[in-house]
Amino acid sequence: MAGKIVLVTGGARSGKSTFAERYAAQGARKVAYIATAQIYDDEMKERVNIHQSRRPASWPTFEAPYQAEKAMADAVQSSDAVLFDCLTLYTSNLLLAPDAPGDREERRLAVLGAIDKLLASAKQEQSDVIFVTNEVGLGIVPDNALAREYRDVAGLVNQKVAQHADEVYLVVSGLAVELKKLAVSLGEDEFNG
Repeated sequence: MAGKIVLVTGGARSGKSTFAERYAAQGARKVAYIATAQIYDDEMKERVNIHQSRRPASWPTFEAPYQAEKAMADAVQSSDAVLFDCLTLYTSNLLLAPDAPGDREERRLAVLGAIDKLLASAKQEQSDVIFVTNEVGLGIVPDNALAREYRDVAGLVNQKVAQHADEVYLVVSGLAVELKKLAVSLGEDEFNG
């Protein structure tokens, strides 16, 4: 039987990673951490350092800017819980990868296919998997095509993972609300246009 899939979402600096870290650590479990960030500048290095300083040294870290399904397959075999931080950076990595398709629709399909592989790996063992993501579409419409593509694909990734998740938390100002319990479900059969 597979473990739980948990999605933690929110805006920048909302407290979502801190919440996810505490969620993963509850019950003194053996936790693995999958990091998707790539360090290109000092500001990103500082962000990574902050995340690293909060995590216990006992949590093994898997670096996975690409092909994260492989890191996930290893992590779920060796841990009770896996913290994946984060889906939106992973989405960005895939969209901008040197081997990413040139066509916008093909890129979208490639990213969603990679998320399918990631979810399949997450469900292979009994480990709980906690995914962190960002709600990037709550602000203004970006002024360029790449930013709009990223916003749209990130939203689709979040929807896909939320559909598979047992629990979905929205973190705002450091406070988490469990969304799946509050969600209204309108089945496709009920909507006739």
